[in-house]
Amino acid sequence: MSTSKNRTRARNPVGGHIRVAGGLATIGLPYARDIGAETVQVFVANPRGWATPHGVAAQDEKFRAGCADQSIKAYVHAPYLINFGSHSAETAERSVDSLRHSLRRGRAIGALGVVVHTGSATGGRPRPKAIAQVRERALPLLDELTHDDDPWLLLEPTAGQGSSLCSLVEDLGPYFDALDRHPKLGVCLDTCHVFAAGHDLAAPGGMKKTLDELVAVTGKGRLKLIHANDSKDVVGAHKDRHENIGAGHIGADPFRELFRHPATKGVPLVIETPGGKEGHATDVARLKELRDG
Repeated sequence: MSTSKNRTRARNPVGGHIRVAGGLATIGLPYARDIGAETVQVFVANPRGWATPHGVAAQDEKFRAGCADQSIKAYVHAPYLINFGSHSAETAERSVDSLRHSLRRGRAIGALGVVVHTGSATGGRPRPKAIAQVRERALPLLDELTHDDDPWLLLEPTAGQGSSLCSLVEDLGPYFDALDRHPKLGVCLDTCHVFAAGHDLAAPGGMKKTLDELVAVTGKGRLKLIHANDSKDVVGAHKDRHENIGAGHIGADPFRELFRHPATKGVPLVIETPGGKEGHATDVARLKELRDG
């Protein structure tokens, strides 16, 4: 690899969410290689369930070693059911157990961060009450992250469906405040989500404007991961429907702009786009072209 490409990889590793069913290392690492991933994201539990399975020590160690050998940065995506703003006591309690499991499994496999959706105020409850419950349930989990190799907790704003607690960049302010702007708290920005929420990344200067606002709201150094997804729907549609890079309403140019913004220096990009392995390989290659060009 040329010195120039080494520099661009170091600035923004590009990869994808990889399949690991059948073995974190046995299945996941070959998939990462096949799509050309420089960074990966995985599930460590059923993303649509509450189970908290034990890992397989041999697979964990092989995965850690494989990532280290190939200089791959790894991340975990927590289950989708987690919602600290829920009116259901059972959901809130299960959310604690589920996120704690993802954080502990993240540390076991050498993940740098664990991504969690910011949730919603269900049952018609007032937003301030839901945010107060986020503090009550999530802050103790952040305080448990006392090891040097514990992962960051990365908040992922949603597309703005329903009674979302956090979709626009400005919504991250109250969320961060509720969690005392904890030193292990960061952001995972999903380009499809933020576009769907109303930030027009496709407009001239739209990506820069959005990233500038993110820094102003959360502070420098809080952006730790980017989910690089185009959108099947128009800006402000509040629909979470991902499209391949350059094939949706965001288009390719805003991603080129993203790579050149100071806030994204050192931040990996993970795709969650359609098309299976072939589509993922194409999107990873496309992002590398935009990064390296």
